[in-house]
Amino acid sequence: MTAPEKAERRKADPGSDIVIGSPSVADGVRMWELAVASGVLDAKPRYAYALWCRDFAQTSVVARRDGDVVGYVTGYMRPEAPTTVFVWQVCVSSAAQGAGVGGRMLDAVFAAAPGADRMETTITPDNESSIALFTAFAKRQGLTIDNTELFGRDLLGDEHEPEFLYSIRPAIKG
Repeated sequence: MTAPEKAERRKADPGSDIVIGSPSVADGVRMWELAVASGVLDAKPRYAYALWCRDFAQTSVVARRDGDVVGYVTGYMRPEAPTTVFVWQVCVSSAAQGAGVGGRMLDAVFAAAPGADRMETTITPDNESSIALFTAFAKRQGLTIDNTELFGRDLLGDEHEPEFLYSIRPAIKG
């Protein structure tokens, strides 16, 4: 397929050329680059992303377009809650935004997480796009979502917004 044909395909069906899969250790560098380029994520050292890809590849994914990593989700199974996958970061490059890539990656992480029936993440109150992303995920999965403050300014410092824990879980029948 030629470059103009690929561009036309993207216009007709944004994200159709994006493949979601497990990260390799080498993908850690690109994940770090995306985190830095986002301007909003707390980017960790490159080493952390490489290590994450080594140790938590089963509960993390990358989105690729033409072989290049254009997004990622990092997650892990909570040791104290073995059916809960915790999502640490979601990042989609500006070139891939608006095509549903974030939601597809969350779906993939949840499907691949061993024994998971719930998901958690933390979100600052001003991050409307993440709140919308996780709310839509809960709706697609038929799960409920609620939030409570997990880490306040007293712990994180005045320069950091509080982090609210978003718990996405099966509805409690009663």
